[in-house]
Amino acid sequence: MATNTINAELLTKMFLAGAANLEAKKEFINELNVFPVPDGDTGTNMTLTIMSAAKEVRGLDRPDMQTVSKAISSGSLRGARGNSGVILSQLLRGFTKEIRGHKEIDVQVLAAACERATATAYKAVMKPKEGTILTVAKGAAEKAREMAETTDDLSTFIPEVISFAKEVLSRTPDMLPVLKEAGVVDSGGQGLLEVLNGAYDAFLGKEIDYSAIESSAGTTMVKPGAQAQADIKFGYCTEFIIMTEKAFTEKDEHEFKRYLESIGDSIVCVADDDIVKVHVHTNDPGLAIQKALTFGQLSRMKIDNMREEHQEKLIRDAEKLAEEQAKKEPRKPVGFIAVSIGEGMNEIFRELGIDYIIEGGQTMNPSTEDMLNAIGQVNADHIFILPNNKNIILAANQAQALTDDKDIIVIPTKTVPQGITAVINYMPDEDVKTNEETMNEEIKNVKTGQVTYAVRDTHIDDKEIHEGDIMGIGDTGILAVGQSVEKTTKEMLALMADEDSELITLYYGEDIQEEEAERLAAEIEEMYPEADVDLHCGGQPIYYYVMSVE
Repeated sequence: MATNTINAELLTKMFLAGAANLEAKKEFINELNVFPVPDGDTGTNMTLTIMSAAKEVRGLDRPDMQTVSKAISSGSLRGARGNSGVILSQLLRGFTKEIRGHKEIDVQVLAAACERATATAYKAVMKPKEGTILTVAKGAAEKAREMAETTDDLSTFIPEVISFAKEVLSRTPDMLPVLKEAGVVDSGGQGLLEVLNGAYDAFLGKEIDYSAIESSAGTTMVKPGAQAQADIKFGYCTEFIIMTEKAFTEKDEHEFKRYLESIGDSIVCVADDDIVKVHVHTNDPGLAIQKALTFGQLSRMKIDNMREEHQEKLIRDAEKLAEEQAKKEPRKPVGFIAVSIGEGMNEIFRELGIDYIIEGGQTMNPSTEDMLNAIGQVNADHIFILPNNKNIILAANQAQALTDDKDIIVIPTKTVPQGITAVINYMPDEDVKTNEETMNEEIKNVKTGQVTYAVRDTHIDDKEIHEGDIMGIGDTGILAVGQSVEKTTKEMLALMADEDSELITLYYGEDIQEEEAERLAAEIEEMYPEADVDLHCGGQPIYYYVMSVE
């Protein structure tokens, strides 16, 4: 039976199903990342981005095409994390701009929406690279336009478009040598395909598990503080319904309640025929779930982290207080925001006059929303943002585009050392434009190396890498691989430093003892007597050392 249109209700189901499928496949997508580093990966970034939009869509009451489009666009734009997340948000932004004026979507509208989505995403990337999510999106759009000329039946149109997108994805290793060397397809393109597959499942009327969307609604980057945790004895609000497979007697109810009391409080257990509604606050939801499964199947499961919610409230209150205090202070001409990755790095930025530090960097890319919140905290006419990570620059640019009451200048720093160099070279007596040009020039003189461990086996940059190996990663790729942190660091440095190098700066991470770092710094001084060697406690996670050469 032919299906020629999609209404707002079906679109909502398709979008949420796409989000749920992406969430379910995020770890698989993470495994496709070329570099085997323990960073915030493509699958994670894309999932957090689309879940931000899904949260807004789920909150709609009787949605129409206009409100669904707005929720998808605004939610994904503000929640965008990492390059892949920003590109996904731009695809959704372009797509929804095309459909929002229609009551129903047919093949012509859908084809036009795919084309507009692709054009919007390409425009958002300064130097689009083929063999990425952009290429997969473009392939889908081209196939959509072709199919729109031959059929009005969406049940024919959609699978053909998805099939061609999958074909384009399979060709991405031929477009990017680094993918072919690693033996993977583009992770961002795979993520987009998973969204399309999930949406198509909903179109076909398949049963979709939306529980992941509900449980992801409260995701936050901020770790709960000790005080916030101490205030709440049992941290997880756990709710579910048991569909009993045998009689749930009064004895069963009494024993089950007694068990729940042994692992938590705030207990509700109400039985009605073959349905049992359960609510408990506990530190181990799994125990409640395992016990419940002995009575039957579970439905409508919902687990909320109450400590996290409490911490979010504390943060909101603190931000509100900071905003009120900022309003009382006179607005200054220039302010600074920096993304940082460790307490030592944070302190360095504070000493250099940074107004607001966003913690995140390598292990969790901050979102556009995080950037916008930071901008709101800095009471200045002109605000410089230092992303300090190549995967955060697009989110910063997106925040810049969404801000109209302040002048936002994004300095495209790809590493923390570049960010430090940028702010050191800021000259208060010069105008904003001159400083922007100076900072952009100076960061080009900084070479950065980072030492971490491999999370999986792979082959990249002509190097065979095994899980657990120590890697020295430079600006252009993996420079050294070994078993020793110190030896790998020195091998990496040998490829970074030359006779013109004047300053070598070493930031040691949270897993390195000060004595170890001092010993390595002394050895580097002997190796490069013509250069000054500075040692700082960076306190960064994941990366044993972050090094810069200037």
